Amino acid sequence: MKFFADTADTAEIRELAETGLLDGVTTNPSLIAKSGRDFKEVTKEICGLTDGPVSAEVVALDHETMMREAEVLRKIADNVCIKVPLTIDGLKTCSKLTDDGTMVNVTLCFSANQALLAAKAGATFVSPFIGRHDDNGIDGMHLIEDMRLIYDNYGFETQILAASIRHATHVLQAAKIGADVATMPPKVIKALADHVLTQKGLEGFTADWAKTGQSIL
Repeated sequence: MKFFADTADTAEIRELAETGLLDGVTTNPSLIAKSGRDFKEVTKEICGLTDGPVSAEVVALDHETMMREAEVLRKIADNVCIKVPLTIDGLKTCSKLTDDGTMVNVTLCFSANQALLAAKAGATFVSPFIGRHDDNGIDGMHLIEDMRLIYDNYGFETQILAASIRHATHVLQAAKIGADVATMPPKVIKALADHVLTQKGLEGFTADWAKTGQSIL
């Protein structure tokens, strides 16, 4: 499974990139607004911090304007992935951009039928929102399961990018089902390394080592 950081905080992205665990970054208008920085400026900086795809989202709702915005965004860097909404205009834009060789992330996917349309439009990634389903009393993992089955049935190459991930259990469940990518806040990526027994083991080793009075250095 690939790990994408869902953030526009370049300091956090840089820290994760240094671990070797980061495969890409996803942003959206809300995350850019939270950063308080210029959209194109911060996107360019992020693209320089990772070799993987960096999703930059259009904000237009009609196909023609989406295409014009995408033209600006894909000139920022070679690893920009244009993010479009799962609407008819967004799918039309996805198809045009894919034919041009541009990576496309179709976002705001909430049903398997929508995911099927995204794959038929040639999306590089499709982003089902797990957490938002959970917020409404629906198990978001059922959507991932349906998508995996459909994509495998027909050999679609579109990658399932599990989004709206809230905690480590979401990551584990998505990985077991076979999601290709998980995009999540940096704090969730870091939380994957946390375990009470690991911490207790370290405390024991440290205490025993101190008793020897030795030093490796």
